Amino acid sequence: MFYIDPFYFLFIAIPTLVISAFTQMYLKNTFAQWSKVPNTEGMTGMEVAKTLFARTSLTPIPLERAAGSLTDHYDPRSNVVRLSDPIANRPSIAAMAVAAHELGHVQQYQTGSGLIALRSALLPALQFTPTISYIAFTMGILFNLAGLVWIGIFFFGFMVLFSLLTLPVEFDASRRGLQLLEEAGLTDTTQEKSGARKVLTAAALTYVGAAITSVLQLLYYISLANRSQR
Repeated sequence: MFYIDPFYFLFIAIPTLVISAFTQMYLKNTFAQWSKVPNTEGMTGMEVAKTLFARTSLTPIPLERAAGSLTDHYDPRSNVVRLSDPIANRPSIAAMAVAAHELGHVQQYQTGSGLIALRSALLPALQFTPTISYIAFTMGILFNLAGLVWIGIFFFGFMVLFSLLTLPVEFDASRRGLQLLEEAGLTDTTQEKSGARKVLTAAALTYVGAAITSVLQLLYYISLANRSQR
């Protein structure tokens, strides 16, 4: 069975655990560091978001609270930005950066970003591709049916493509967020610019890690399919 394959643990499971642990640890440490540093305007993340709507070309949309920590997101279906308590309620550089990042996503949608449109086009397929992929791949391995294995790999490829497309979308949202902060006059100091960039870079690394692990998983499935045909 592929799930006890030593090759899987050596080249997939262990690297995935290491990458995930590193990116999460780096994000938490960076976020914790800059959460202790106040921004010069003394604005909470919620106030930063409101200020960006007021001082930039963004069309204002509702702002809501989200439960948990680092659960901040823009929901395009409801057209609302949700900020977690550590972001919404604290006047830190980290809160400022995360709020700006989410508004970067808002700008992507409001300006019709091609990247976000392409990724959004894949969303309907992702509702069923994971199930089809894992069932087809597992049944193909169990019954030695190469056709089913490759069908599973094909549908798993949609998830990998989505993960890869997420990278430029997230980096672009961070770039836009930093530009919005500058446009609104909220990053006047070198410390604020540096801190905001470090927080957003750390957050982006989690998506890089996820993309790497999904590619590794895909390559493993392909190698397993090739081995089963010998």
